[in-house]
Amino acid sequence: MDLTRRVALQLAGTACASLVTGWGDALAADEAFGSETVIARARDLAARPYAGPNEALPESLSRLSYDDFRRINFRTDRTLLRDGGSNFGLQLFHLGGFFRRAVKVNVVAKGAMTPVLYSPDLFDFRDKGPPDGLSPSLGFAGLRLVYPLNQTGQLDQLAAFLRASYFRFLGKGQNYGLSARGISIGSGGPGEEFPDFVEFWVETPDAGKGSITMHALLNGPSVTGAYRFTFMPAAGDKVEVQATLFARRDLANLGLAPLSSMFFYGENTLNRPRDFRPEVHDSDGLAIQSESGEWLWRPLRNPTRNSVSNFYSKDIKGFGLLQRDRDFGHYQDLEAVYNTRPGYWVEMKSGQGQGWVALVELHASRETDDNIVASWIPDAQPKAGGEMQIAYVVHAVSGPLHAGGQVFATFETHNADATNVGKPNVTRFLIDFVGDRFKDVALDVSKIELVMWGSKGTVSAPVVIANPAINGVRASFDAEPPPGKDIDLRAFLRLGSEALTETWTYRLDAAEPV
Repeated sequence: MDLTRRVALQLAGTACASLVTGWGDALAADEAFGSETVIARARDLAARPYAGPNEALPESLSRLSYDDFRRINFRTDRTLLRDGGSNFGLQLFHLGGFFRRAVKVNVVAKGAMTPVLYSPDLFDFRDKGPPDGLSPSLGFAGLRLVYPLNQTGQLDQLAAFLRASYFRFLGKGQNYGLSARGISIGSGGPGEEFPDFVEFWVETPDAGKGSITMHALLNGPSVTGAYRFTFMPAAGDKVEVQATLFARRDLANLGLAPLSSMFFYGENTLNRPRDFRPEVHDSDGLAIQSESGEWLWRPLRNPTRNSVSNFYSKDIKGFGLLQRDRDFGHYQDLEAVYNTRPGYWVEMKSGQGQGWVALVELHASRETDDNIVASWIPDAQPKAGGEMQIAYVVHAVSGPLHAGGQVFATFETHNADATNVGKPNVTRFLIDFVGDRFKDVALDVSKIELVMWGSKGTVSAPVVIANPAINGVRASFDAEPPPGKDIDLRAFLRLGSEALTETWTYRLDAAEPV
C-alpha cells in the first residue's frame, strides 16, 4: 500500500472532541513500574541479538483496502486517562495495511503499570464492522495524546507516536507538519537505520495537572534506548526529553534529537513546478545557536542532488527546523495550511562536547516526501556495550527565537545577462532582513556593511538598501564558484563593530540549472 505523507498526517491528526470516557475491559492486570523499569529493559535488550519487528498481521487486517483502513478511527468515548479528572487523554491507532508493526501500550498509576489490551470496542469501523478473530494481545500501531490545547472543554490533538521513532506534537493554533525522532543512524546515506519505539508507558496525570509523562522503549539493530517524554502544553508548548542509549555495536553516525521535515519549493527555488501555490514546505530554514551565542540561519532547498552540510560547534545551545514564513498568501493552500505548521527548536540541556549539526537535504519529486533531516552528531560516539545519556527540550514555535535581525526571505537568480554580462556562472543573491533595529528612523542604511564570505570562487558586488515593504533591509551580492565546484556562503549585516543580524549561510551547488 502506498501511503502518502499527507495521508499519514491526516491519520495522525483525526479530530478528537469527546470528553466522555470509559476504560471498560481494555486494561489487563497490574505490574510494578518504577523510574528504572524502562532503562533496565533497554539494557537487557541491548545485551541480546537484535530481532526485527514482526510485521505479520492476521489475514483480516492484511487484506484491508486502503479506504477500509482509513475508516477505522478510535472511539473518542473510550479515551483513556480521563476518569480521574485529568486534562489529558490517550487514544490509539489501529494496525492494518501500511501500519504493520505492533507496539505495546501501558497505563501507569500509583507505581503500577497496566497493559492496554486490544479490543474491537475501542474503534469505530463504520459500516464494515470489526474484523473477525483478533486477539487481545494484538497491540496497536501507535498512540495519540489529546488535551484542551486551544479551547477549554475541547480535546485537541497534542502529540502522536506513529511508525519507527517518529513523533509529532503541537502548540496552540498549530497543525501537524514536521516530525521529531527518537534517534537517527546514518541519515541520508546507504544503510540508514530506523529503530522503533516498541513499547510505551503513559503515566496517569493528576486532576488539573498541566503536564503528562510517558516512557518509550527503543529497539534497533545498532542501539536500544529508554526514553522519558514530559509534554508541557500548559507551560510553553514544549516536551522535555531524557534518554539513556545502549550501543549494540560501535557507532559512527549516531544523530541525537533528529528532526525530519519537507521542503518542496519556496521563494529561493528557481525551477518551480506548475502549481497555483507560491510555496510548499513544512519548514523553510535551519536555525542554530552556537556555544558563543551566535545565531545562524540556513534557508532550506530541494537540491537537484542529495546534499549534506555540517555545522561544527562545541556544547551547542540549540538548533531547529523552523517555519518562519507565516503568511497564508505565500502558500494559498486551504487544505495543508502550511502557514500554521510548527517549527521545532531543540534546546540542549546536557553538554554534548564537540560535534556538529548535520543538515541532510534530499531531492524530493513530490510534496509527500520527507526530504530534510537535521540532527546533532557528537564527536564522541558510543562503543559496543557502552551507554550514553542525553537531555534536551523540544519547543513547538511559531514566532522569533531571538531579538536580533533575522532573515525574512532569500532569493537567487541566474539572470547573468542583466548583472554580469559574459559570466553565466554568476548567481545573484538577495537577502531580506527584518528586526526592531531596522525600524529606527535614525538608522543610516548607507552606513550598514554587508559582510560576506565564500568557501571558494569569488563573492562581489555587495549592496545594502532599505526595504520599506517589510520595514527592513535588502542586501544583495554576486557569487561565482569555480567550474564544477559547490561553495558555501555566509553573510551578515554590520554597523561599525555592531553585528545587526544573525548570520545567513547557504550552499550553492555546482551545475545548477540556468
